[in-house]
Amino acid sequence: MIAILDYGAGNLRSVQNTLAEIGSEYTLVRDADGLRRASKIILPGVGHFGQMMRALDTLGVRETLVERIHAGVSFLGICLGLQALFETSEEAPEARGLAIFPGAVKRFPATARVPHMGWNELEVSPASRLVRELPARPFVYFAHSYYVPENEHTSATCTYEVPYTAVLESGNVHGVQFHPEKSGPVGLRIVKNFVELDRC
Repeated sequence: MIAILDYGAGNLRSVQNTLAEIGSEYTLVRDADGLRRASKIILPGVGHFGQMMRALDTLGVRETLVERIHAGVSFLGICLGLQALFETSEEAPEARGLAIFPGAVKRFPATARVPHMGWNELEVSPASRLVRELPARPFVYFAHSYYVPENEHTSATCTYEVPYTAVLESGNVHGVQFHPEKSGPVGLRIVKNFVELDRC
């Protein structure tokens, strides 16, 4: 069963609608037991890095979430859900991320108008499993002021003043900086690819 982690914020309804559109069963979870029963986990994210991490701690799900990711459960982080995979963020330097990957989330340069909001194109690595069966440079919808720098797990980039990680893929761990639930048919295909990954 796909579990959508409901920490009290995020684009829950849109993510639910996307899964329903592609015919995938799902459940909303708000506790560690729900995460332990999940075969796949989606962490939507809208808002502030520090607030999100505090919400996960208040629910008592941080350790279980990290445990399940390390155990090989397929994970998809959306927007702030991608950023949460790192150690910290310039948005809230005092807050601890999940630290699945080393490094910090950065703020766009002072010259950039933030948030970066609207449609932009991806430059996709041929090795990407999440962004397959799509045009070479698909357009998706973004809304963010902070970004994950390019790293060894980056499988697609976007450029807004600087190139940054738009899609991250590492084993069972996946993250997208954009909102697939607001990206039309392209977003539907990306979520469908995540749902079907274990069948590939």
